[in-house]
Amino acid sequence: MKMRTLLLAASLLIPALGAVQAGEIEKPNLTLGVGGKPLLYYLPLTLAERLGYFKDEGLTVEINDFGGGSKSLQALIGGSVDAVTGAYEHTIRMQDKKQDIRAVIDLGRYPGIVVGVSKRKADTIKSVADLKGAKIGVTAPGSSTYILVQYLMMKNGMSPDDASFIGVGSGASAVAAMQKGEIDAISHLDPVISKLQDMGELTVLVDTRTTAGTEAVFGGQNPAAVLYLKESFIKANPNTVQALTNAFYKTLKWLEKATPEEVAATVPQEYWLGDKDLYIKAFNASRESYSPDGNINEASMKSALNLIATTDPKIDPAKIDLSKTFDGSFLAKAKGQ
Repeated sequence: MKMRTLLLAASLLIPALGAVQAGEIEKPNLTLGVGGKPLLYYLPLTLAERLGYFKDEGLTVEINDFGGGSKSLQALIGGSVDAVTGAYEHTIRMQDKKQDIRAVIDLGRYPGIVVGVSKRKADTIKSVADLKGAKIGVTAPGSSTYILVQYLMMKNGMSPDDASFIGVGSGASAVAAMQKGEIDAISHLDPVISKLQDMGELTVLVDTRTTAGTEAVFGGQNPAAVLYLKESFIKANPNTVQALTNAFYKTLKWLEKATPEEVAATVPQEYWLGDKDLYIKAFNASRESYSPDGNINEASMKSALNLIATTDPKIDPAKIDLSKTFDGSFLAKAKGQ
């Protein structure tokens, strides 16, 4: 009887061991790049980290925070990080440069970027069309905040050369730049935008935190932050990529139901910029921008391609294969678990 029990136990154990081996994580220690982690644009990353979802998936993730999205992209290309939470548009731009970078889950369905003008310039800069000659603060040159304001200027008959762009960082430094009069206008994200509004320092010109605001600019959704990686890394480490995708998908589902107070309590206090109530207000202003399901549809991809082709005439939309910018297979498996 004892022998039969042992054999039965062994027969049950072998499939379990096989399942573990089949899903073994190839690279449990990862380095992930981001360009401005305290920004609400990247909130899902902070939540995944703080809620322990990376650890739950068997991952140890070291997060390197760079001055802007373009710098985290450079780190991925250079090999100093394994993955990036950054703007979807980078996958298109890199394909044009023969670099195969693919998103595996969408974190933000709207850019969440606001273009506003300093109260000192509100009388002369009343719309995007008045930005000619202005000093415009962005997180970093080449980042999504930089690209969006360029797009808006070109749509209003101007050239990006008609304004000066100044990298102001992603937190208190951006607020200080506006306060000190170092910039006339800003293209930025929450909580910086809500902080400036609360201080009476900012008049909003364009707001892509909401459905209505994004549709006014793009005519529909326009994907923002995603998790993207080199295709070579995806092929070599599919279980690792699956684990990352699982963690972010669980985060999106948590975020969908979380109260603003729960979100504020989860992030580091320094992200509040000294005011918890203001952080909650900023989250509420940006809440619509987060993806509820992690997917990117074809219309959204085309919208992003149009933005890039408008701001960079060297890119030929006909030569871009959008199906190679987003791999939804890992997301499908995450949803099925």
